[in-house]
Amino acid sequence: MRVRQILETCIYVDDLDAAKQFYQDVLGLEFVSRHDNRHVFLRCKDQMLLIFNPAESIADDGDLPRHGTTGPGHLAFGVPKDELDAWKSRLISIAIEIEREINWPGGGRSFYFRDPAGNSLELATPRIWGMEETDAVVKAPNEETDR
Repeated sequence: MRVRQILETCIYVDDLDAAKQFYQDVLGLEFVSRHDNRHVFLRCKDQMLLIFNPAESIADDGDLPRHGTTGPGHLAFGVPKDELDAWKSRLISIAIEIEREINWPGGGRSFYFRDPAGNSLELATPRIWGMEETDAVVKAPNEETDR
């Protein structure tokens, strides 16, 4: 017996509005729900990104265990190799700094940048982990149709 997938991943931010806008508008994730100033939930293919405000989620509310930490985390999103350069150009065009690019020894490429809360984000081809191209989870937004 073993687990089959990562169902959800959490990051922590002080400004839920800025995070929601960034992950929806810049990365194209689908909004699912929001609970006051405690959290925002977004969908990325068949996985969930849970964005918590640690000042609110550290409290034990009785229904859920406490969530909360401080400081930036890291998330890597898979993208098809033929879209990686388009993603890089898109981010640069909206003044998001690319911190580092890597051609991985085992194959694949990735680059790093930050969200508004300072979390380290990476767009990578699935090959960096030996996964097939079809395992990519984020498609580049189409400027013509995704407005």
